[in-house]
Order: sequence, then structure tokens, then C-alpha cells
Amino acid sequence: MNKLAQPLKGKIVLVTGASRGVGKGIALSLGLAGAIVYITGRTVEEGKADSELSGSITRTANEINSFGGKCIAIQCDHCVDQEVAAVFQRIQEKHSQLDLLVNNVWGGYEHFTNGTEFWKESGFWTAPISRWDSMFHAGVRAHYVSSVYAVRLMLTQNNGLIVNLSFFSSQRNDKGVAYGVSKSATDRMTACMAEELRSHDIAVVSLYPGIVRTEAVMKGAEHLDLSNSESPEFIGRAVAALASDSSIMQKSGKILVAAKLALEYGFTDIDGKQPIPLKAEDI
Repeated sequence: MNKLAQPLKGKIVLVTGASRGVGKGIALSLGLAGAIVYITGRTVEEGKADSELSGSITRTANEINSFGGKCIAIQCDHCVDQEVAAVFQRIQEKHSQLDLLVNNVWGGYEHFTNGTEFWKESGFWTAPISRWDSMFHAGVRAHYVSSVYAVRLMLTQNNGLIVNLSFFSSQRNDKGVAYGVSKSATDRMTACMAEELRSHDIAVVSLYPGIVRTEAVMKGAEHLDLSNSESPEFIGRAVAALASDSSIMQKSGKILVAAKLALEYGFTDIDGKQPIPLKAEDI
């Protein structure tokens, strides 16, 4: 996205889970598009994450502010409702509006840190039950709770957009029971929310990335085919395009694929490449 083109100038947005990965990429792209970006995450300082992955909300905010954007980082555990409520209270007190919520935070990656080698699991009965809990509590439920607070702000404007990050595993039976069911729940939640919010001109969509070059993916890059991969910022460009679309209500309740949106809206990845849209059977 051209730094000079700022279609979201003055818009207030919140990206949850933006210490690293897709969340960080989305925040960066929205910052370039001119939005005032609020971000949440648990990791405030570099090197103090639960995982060994790099990144923090402070680093993300600093990167956005360094190119002239505006980003406010707020430490928040999205499993703690009081902390979530405080984030939205802060936005309300400062701006009295919220134009875009990106529900990116996800609790499904504990299989990298809980000592279980998920690739050796022979079925859901061999995985820790906590896997299910984390994907629903820190994933689906976290999206629901943030949406509750976001809608209360958006109703005062009678417009807004909620983007729920999801994935093709919702349409597959062979990508893990907890993962498949939780992503299916996210997509179903999107459709139900969209139905109730349609009369208020608040759109809700599910957004599917492809294979994204996150910090976790790049740690195993030598074992992966990344020829058709996407940068985290590419997903952000898709979100920025959606937030700039005056006809967004026509997409409300739908499942959207980032690479398809790139073709529709006419943007490329940060390296100039045009990722090929994937389908469920490609994953």
C-alpha cells in the first residue's frame, strides 16, 4: 500500500493479539493506511513471551510510530474479561468510537509450548484436553467477548466492521478435532453476528489467510514450500481494503479469502507478488 494513500485516516481500529505474526502484520498495514491503531497482547517486552518467538506489543507499536503512524499498545490477556473491558473503556473515553475490530488473538498454539509434540499425536484422544480449552477460551470466546464490547461502541455510530480471523481447517475433517471445530465455530459465529447486526450497518466477516510467513512458520522454513506464501502485512492489506469498502455490508456474514480479495481490490503482497488463492483442499 502506498504510504501516501491513507483511506483509513482518522479511523479508530483495534487489533487483538498483535505482538507478532498475522496480528502484527495487520496492525502495520492499518497504520500505513492512516488508522489510529490500538493493539493488545500479553507480551510487553521483547524476550519475555511464553514461547521462544520474538515480538512484543511495544515493538509493534514502535514500528508503526516510527513511520509516522499512530499505535497505542495495551497489555491484555483476552482470557480475563476485566482486562478486555478495560481496553474498550479506554478507547471509548479517548475517542467515543470504534470503526474496526480485528479478532486475531488465538489460544491454539500451546501445542508448541506445553511439551506435547503434536505431530506425534495419533488422534484427538492422545492430545491434551487443554488444547480444546485454549482454542475455545482464548480463541472463539475471546473473539465473542471483544465483539460484545466493540458492538456497544459501534451501535452509537450505526456502522462498523468486525473481522474474525479463521482458516480453511473449518472445512476439513483431517486437521485436528479441536482446531477444525473451533474454526467452524468462528465461522458460524460470524454468520450469526452478521444477521443480528445487519440492520445496524455493522458488518462481520471471517477472513482466511493462506500460508503466512509468521515467526513460527519461518522457524521451520527449510521444511516448508513457501513459494505461494503470504506476508503478515498482506493479510493487513486485505483488512484495510475491507475497511475502506463503502459496500462492505454486501460481504457481511461471508467467509473471505485474503488472496481472492487481493485480486478483487487490486493489491499485491509487500514483495510485489500476487499469491494464488487457496481452497480447502489445498491445505
